[in-house]
Parts: sequence; structure tokens; C-alpha cells
Amino acid sequence: MTAGPYLDSPPLTEEQRVIVEQPADAMVLVTAGAGAGKTHTLVRRVESLVSDEGLATGDILVLTFSRAAVRELRERLSRHGDRSRHVRVTTFDSWALEILNEVAADIEWKTRSFDERIREATKVVADENRAPEWLDELRHVVIDEVQDLVGDRRELIEVLLESYDCGFTIVGDPAQAIYGYQVTDPDERTIETNRFFDWLRSYFVDDLVELSLTRNFRASTEEACSALSFESTMRGCRTLADAERAHEELRLELATRMDFGDITVPFIRDSLCVTDITTAVLCRTNGEALLISEWLHDAGIPHQLRRAAQDRAVPAWLNELMHADQGALTLARQRFDELYPSLPAGAGRENDPERVWRLLCASTRERAGRSVDLSRLREAISAGRLPDELTAQPPHHLVISTFHRAKGLEFDRVLVVDPGQITVEKDDLSADVADRARALYVAMTRPRKELYRLEPPPGARPVENGFRLVRKDRRTGRWARFGYQYWKRSGLELLGGDIHPHHPAGSHQIDGDPVSLQEHLRSRTAPGDSVVLERIDDVHEDHEERLGPGYALTHGEHAVGVASERFRRDLYRHMQQSRSYQPRNWPRRITDLRIDNVETIAGERAAAVHAGLGELGVWLAPRPVGLGRFHYDRTEKGKD
Repeated sequence: MTAGPYLDSPPLTEEQRVIVEQPADAMVLVTAGAGAGKTHTLVRRVESLVSDEGLATGDILVLTFSRAAVRELRERLSRHGDRSRHVRVTTFDSWALEILNEVAADIEWKTRSFDERIREATKVVADENRAPEWLDELRHVVIDEVQDLVGDRRELIEVLLESYDCGFTIVGDPAQAIYGYQVTDPDERTIETNRFFDWLRSYFVDDLVELSLTRNFRASTEEACSALSFESTMRGCRTLADAERAHEELRLELATRMDFGDITVPFIRDSLCVTDITTAVLCRTNGEALLISEWLHDAGIPHQLRRAAQDRAVPAWLNELMHADQGALTLARQRFDELYPSLPAGAGRENDPERVWRLLCASTRERAGRSVDLSRLREAISAGRLPDELTAQPPHHLVISTFHRAKGLEFDRVLVVDPGQITVEKDDLSADVADRARALYVAMTRPRKELYRLEPPPGARPVENGFRLVRKDRRTGRWARFGYQYWKRSGLELLGGDIHPHHPAGSHQIDGDPVSLQEHLRSRTAPGDSVVLERIDDVHEDHEERLGPGYALTHGEHAVGVASERFRRDLYRHMQQSRSYQPRNWPRRITDLRIDNVETIAGERAAAVHAGLGELGVWLAPRPVGLGRFHYDRTEKGKD
């Protein structure tokens, strides 16, 4: 087996070697526990299929659940692989969209929901008269994180494997199956856990080769290994009693871990600011993550609040690159090499220049690699076609995340917030309770070295005096602050897309100098900076359109953006007491917000020209984050 590109990587274990050296037509199911070297094994498997089994790169398809997994697989194949670096690696959702765009390019598939696109792609794959011809050329499919394959996505892959005669390498861990909640039908959700594993074993009963990866390469200390003994318990967690018992046993194990302590104590606070140790604070819900982030900001501890995988931001350095030469419509490779070292930090900048250039060329469909068309690059930004390597959150030494969003990641040190005892209601499903137990298991298996408990103070907890004052607003799906009275509205979560994207700051709803505001965003605005939404008196609510009033985002004395229509609509819905109710009192200010990052926006070209920002229609905009806190005028009691 060819090993040349991997001389600087760890040697294969016997378990890994057996998987890697399976023939191309083998049908392989691999059960891989937490930290078992799964990604390394898959990369070597793909390279072996190309170098040793003689498959062309177009003969192989690699599918995975998350964009983060796609990024890691692509990066490792690019770094170590030879010809295998050109193998197609994509998420299930992106692959479905690719199929639909090929067979029905006249339909705006991006306007459809993910689930609808998956269902339509399943119909195409099942129909030999409509399916793309290149599917007939597939000789091997690699599928990662298969325990998360539920509902419509599971059916898509089942149809693919039923319809096409190809080998496969499928990897997953039932102990880390935590996405059953995506199946909305309660009866279906109850039977969804491990359903794909069971189908594989029955459909390919005579051909399936089952292998395992059992050695943990991540945890290097006894405390980091403390949850690994629950692996078999998590895999066998099917009944409500099993799930409750497993969750409580994990909580008891967590209770034996050392309490990290009060972060306001100087030496404890300082330990979280050490940048050569990666640390994660993990909690069950996004609402808790927002409150803990606020607590850390108040303590002066820099950190990053982990976004949802689909919440992508185009880094500010791309705007700098596109505007480096006034009036330029193309960017030559030589000029890129001159500019790249001086670009500001951000997502994608950790990649080497050659890698970034290839990503830019791929985004603009530039095959020759000599130059990038900046108009095409703008279109790629506008359409959300930039690869994840350029839009993911950049690395940070301290991350605040939910259990779910930390899946697949690892850290030197992990601080887990006790999720509390599960209160089982009459209609609760065993599958939901089991998902919660497995989510806690996922959290407790993230550390390489240190595992602690973290006890947030009362102000950083969603429940106060027995009342859940921070909970998800059912009308908007955002986390919100409520009061002891049912009508009280005290705050609302800010999300990506809450700043108006069509006009640059200073040219819409508020008067300002767009050019100077761009410079302010470029050089005097940083992640973690405090910002406030201030109500604009001249932009009133619109009851007919169900829009709240306008708000300006202020950074110090500068208004650096205005609230988007989406935020104003969600604010209106949040303030309503009923569908027919028309809110009258609106927050004067919304505080407790921070800058997540400054991002590149593709808006209206005419707006950019009018603002003196060039003809590309690209500029900088702030992205605020946080669980906002409402402040009303003295005459307004917050009754809405």
C-alpha cells in the first residue's frame, strides 16, 4: 500500500489497516468510538482506493453530515493525499442540491427547505431515467457520521445504495446519535435511532463486512477517559428507563469531576485567557450558551460563541482583497500573492496561500488558475457559494458551545455545565431522553487532557426562583428573556442576518459617511466589542406589514448598521400577546450585545456606487450576537 504522502502522520493500527485495505467493491460498516482516529482512517481509505485499488477520483463520493467534517476531510486530503485530494467530499444536503441543479436547473432550489430538497433528490436518484449519468460511474461511496443519518436523509442514502452497484465504507457510532429530534413525527422518531445500522445489516446480510475502531487516541489522562466506559451503555440506550438511568449515571460521573471554580477569581480568570491551551465550555442549550457568554464578557474573558453550522459569515479580509486596487475587475495570481500576507486575520487565513487561491478559483469557476473574476466572486458571496473553508469560524482558544455543536471537535480542556435532572413528562419519548443522555456523553468525551464541572452563577442560568425566565420564543424560534408576568418581554436573541444587508451603513435610515464608517469597521471594531441597538424615531412600526420600528446598531458613538427587516419582523411577533394584538410599546435600547465579527456583505451595486464604495457592491458590515436586554422609556412599563 502506498504510504509516501503519510510518512509524517501516525502509522496505521491493525484495526485501521484492515479497514483501509478492504477491496474497492467491499461493503464495510465501521463502528468507531469517540476519538478513535476515524478521520485519519477515512483519509487513508480514500487514498488507498485511488492509489492501490486503481479508482479514479470521479469514481468515489464522500458524504458526511456536517460542514465541519467536510472541511476537515478536505483539508487532510489536500495536505496528505496525492491524487485523492481531488475526490469529491460534500454534505448530504449539498450533494442533493447538486443533483437537483443538474436535472432541473430552471427551479430555484435554494428557496426550498433542506428537507424538501432531500426528498426531491431521493426521487431523482430512484428514477434511472432522471438520475445524472455520473451516478452510474460510482464505484465506492464513503459515508461518515452515519449515526446522524435520520429521516429523509437516511432514505436518500438507502435509495442510493439500493439503486447502484458500488462498494461502500460507512462509519458511525450509535453512542453519539444525537439528532433524532430532526424527525418531527413522534412515532417515526421513536424507531429512528440505529435504524440505518439495522437496515444495512438486513439488506446486505450476506455481503456486509463489520469492523471496529476501539482504541481512543484523543484522551490522554484518566479524567479525560472518565466517560468512555459508558460507550456500550449509550449504544444500548433504547427504553425510557435505560435513557433516564444512563443520563443520571453520567451526571454522577460529572459530579466527581473537580469544580473549575469562580471565574471572577483572578488566577482562575487568567487561566481561561491562556492562548496555548484550547478550552471549551459546553452546555445543553443555546440559551445557556448565550448567558454563559454574557457572564464571561462581564468578567473580561475573551472567547468565541460557536455558531450553528449553517450560520456562515464571509470574512472581512475578502472585502480588503476585492478593493485593494480601485476599479479592478479581476485579481491576478501574482497580485494575490503580493496582497495575501498583509490581509487581516479571519476565517480561512489559517490556510496557506496556495490553498486559498484554489478555493477562490473554485468559487468563481476559474479553471486556468491565472486570475479571479471579482464580479463572479461577488456573485458567489451573494449566493452563498463560498466553500466552508472560507466562511467557518476561525479557531479560538476558548469556545462556548452547546453539546450538539461541539460534536466532532476536541479540546485540551473541557468545562461541562451540569444539564440537570431530566423531568420526564407523560408524553416524553424514550428516543428524546436517550438523545439527551448521548449528548451529555458527547460533551464529556471532547477533552484530550482535562475535564471539569462548571457551576455558573444564578444570573447565568435560565431558571430563576423556579421560573424559566430565559426560554425559546415559540413564535420566532429565538431565545428570549421573559418576566414573572406572562406579558413581560425583556430581551431577544440576535442572529446572523439581523443587520440590513442591502445598503452600507450610513446610507439607509441613518445619515452618516459610509466611507468613514467602513474605515471604523475595518480598523476600530473587533470581536467582543460592546454594541447597542438604539430605536430610530423616524422609522416607525408597521402594523400592516407586522414590522417593528427601526433600530440603529451603535458602536461607541458610531451607528455602524441598522436592523434588518427579518429582525424587525421577529421583534414584532415576539412582542405580540396574540395574533390580533398590535404592540404599542417598544424597547428604546437593546443592550448586552457584542460583535461576533465584521463580515463581507454583497448588497446592491447601485447602493455601493452611491456611497462611494466602488462598483462591486461589496462592503463591510457588523455581525452582532448575544441575548439582548430590553430597556424601555420611563413611561413604558414593558407590558409588551
